[in-house]
Amino acid sequence: MLQKWFNKTFIAQTSITPLITFRIIFGVMMMVGTARFIALGWIDDHYVKPLFHFKYYGFEWVQVLSKNGIVAVHILLLTASLFVTLGLFYRFSALLVFLTFTYLELIDLTYYLNHYYFVSIIALLMVLVPANRYISLDILRRPTLHCATVPAWCINIFKLQLAIVYLFAGLIKINHDWLINALPLKIWLPANDQLFLIGPIFTWWYTPYIFSWVGMLYDTTIVFWLLWSRTRPVAYLSVIIFHVLTGILFQIGVFPVVMIGATLLFFSPQWHQKVLWAVARFIQPKQMQIISNYQHNFYHQPKLQKQILSVALPLFFTFQILFPWRFLCYPGNMYWTEQGYRFGWRVMLMEKAATATFYVIDAKTGKKGEVFNSDFLNAHQEKQMAMQPDMILQYAHFLGKYYREKGMQNPKVTAEIYVTLNARPSKLYIDSTLNLMTVKDGWEDKKWIK
Repeated sequence: MLQKWFNKTFIAQTSITPLITFRIIFGVMMMVGTARFIALGWIDDHYVKPLFHFKYYGFEWVQVLSKNGIVAVHILLLTASLFVTLGLFYRFSALLVFLTFTYLELIDLTYYLNHYYFVSIIALLMVLVPANRYISLDILRRPTLHCATVPAWCINIFKLQLAIVYLFAGLIKINHDWLINALPLKIWLPANDQLFLIGPIFTWWYTPYIFSWVGMLYDTTIVFWLLWSRTRPVAYLSVIIFHVLTGILFQIGVFPVVMIGATLLFFSPQWHQKVLWAVARFIQPKQMQIISNYQHNFYHQPKLQKQILSVALPLFFTFQILFPWRFLCYPGNMYWTEQGYRFGWRVMLMEKAATATFYVIDAKTGKKGEVFNSDFLNAHQEKQMAMQPDMILQYAHFLGKYYREKGMQNPKVTAEIYVTLNARPSKLYIDSTLNLMTVKDGWEDKKWIK
């Protein structure tokens, strides 16, 4: 029984059409997202103006390019996304999307978002699959590339990744603050009381509780409803409603659109076939003859590639499933310490704010001066840094180095930081007398957090 399921899920040939639809949607979303980023002037705000960029642990070596270099990377990302959409030089283009997008996200930790992490993962997986073998410009260059089917794993790895995102987002909501106290929705929803028609609903006392429970149930079960053909149309309607509503309420960029597009993978190959043939007739009638000539071709995966992926993919998804649970290795409240918080598909789970005042002390003279954070950081960086311990530490070490280069002898850096979590009274976050220059970051428990 298990062998039969495994063969059907990963080995058996299945229609390539859902993969092609996904390629087009992914490429278009990447183009729109990149063009939007450029048009809003975020290149200057994110990469050029700040004097300091916070680093991901282990990726301190990633450096920001000059403004012209960053613009060139965005243009390269935009072009590669277009080529992925069209299926032109597909593998190379998909690899460029992964490398350029991931590089941009690694430049500054303060801009981490779950959906950026999701895009990097999807871009990497896109490199591995033959998503240019149907309705693509690569077929016009080499008609023999065309195939009608692919091994089922080529499609199911994306479904599995979507399932991981949703399930972890739902399971982590099963906690006291979210379900019993309706926090942080009790804080956020009333702020939207001016929305047309639906605004007054958010002032009702029980609305945050309904949204909290519905959100948890949606995330933990939606994949199963999408997998079942009988419930799929209604489930997909709920996907649209859920993500449109969250997009309106919380202004989380293109992520709702990405999820609405990605979940189309769960629809049948026949549905995707109808959509793609309509697209092909409209965009490139010549392809219809090519498709007819090679309609029954199968995709034959190279033996070496198959052997590598048979090891790499299980390891990759094992990591994806286990890594979000690393927070269990740390004591204390994860939402307070944020140890093990990132890369766990924890979306909109807390309302956290902080004020951070840093002091630099000259060890030789004993003189103490207050640091004006705005001299070094933009508003977003300062906000994110103030409540996340690894960033607090990075910033302190940056200040120590900066003032040492200015001639200060063996500077000490301390910080007075007050944090509030889910509207509770603010508390001192770390020992305000601790010299942060003596503390190193790492995987071990940050015992210096109060």
